[in-house]
Amino acid sequence: MKLLLKFNLVLALMFAIGIAATAAISRDLLQRNAREEIYEAAKLLIDGALAVRDYTSTNIAPLLETQIRYEFRPEMVSAFSANEVLKRLRDGNPEYKHFLYREATLNPTNPANKAVDWENDIVIGFRNGTLATPLLGQRDTPTGRMLFMAKPLKAGAACMRCHDTAERAPATQIAAYGSAGGFGWKVGEIIGAQIIQVPETAAQARADATFRVFMASLLGVLLAIAATLNVLLWWMFIRPITKISALADRISLGDVGATDFRAHSGDEIGSLATALSRMRRSLDQAMRMLEA
Repeated sequence: MKLLLKFNLVLALMFAIGIAATAAISRDLLQRNAREEIYEAAKLLIDGALAVRDYTSTNIAPLLETQIRYEFRPEMVSAFSANEVLKRLRDGNPEYKHFLYREATLNPTNPANKAVDWENDIVIGFRNGTLATPLLGQRDTPTGRMLFMAKPLKAGAACMRCHDTAERAPATQIAAYGSAGGFGWKVGEIIGAQIIQVPETAAQARADATFRVFMASLLGVLLAIAATLNVLLWWMFIRPITKISALADRISLGDVGATDFRAHSGDEIGSLATALSRMRRSLDQAMRMLEA
């Protein structure tokens, strides 16, 4: 087996082990990073929704105080504004199309915002102080595993305009939603939770895309290194050793007049070439002495 072939077999084995180890480590790391990126984006969306709620309560709702006496406008409801802004963000930006925003409330005016079982547990946990804020987690659904982030939603002073008592609420609000729910809130009370949900497959897709690019780049770099090592090995070792071997073979067959291989390096290859040349001259001189 040729030396260059042996070298490449060993190199291929080392590269295979390195690639396998790198793939195993990097895949897990990229998946964790993708989940962290999802959670960071979810936190930004929740904070943005909270800012929209605050702006609506302090800047928009007061402008509609007169109109609400004659017609209830959902635009003055902070939850409505937050949901609409995030809905438009999702519709207009493919990067956020998988982010599902919801304000799950224990006692909402709109029944569509009523917290379901798992959301109810989160809100109660926030109220009891048994859950961290923000809350990060995963849950299984019929459509697959979901990543979620939740933050407590507190009632502000502006909320009392519509959520104090049914008697104090605008008549147009009662006409639109009834008086069955959404009343009795207290300022500073945790009345619900802002929840962002994202399919785990979205994080997986991000990780897989990055993984493919990373592994392709790594493979390209390793192939370039292998090609460079092959060229260096052939030029620095295989080529001179082949010539020295051919010279030694001719000398062993009695061709003492063979031209010496001249190495211009001071390394081991050069020393071997010098020693072989000296041996050829000594053998030539010995043959001459025997003939005389």
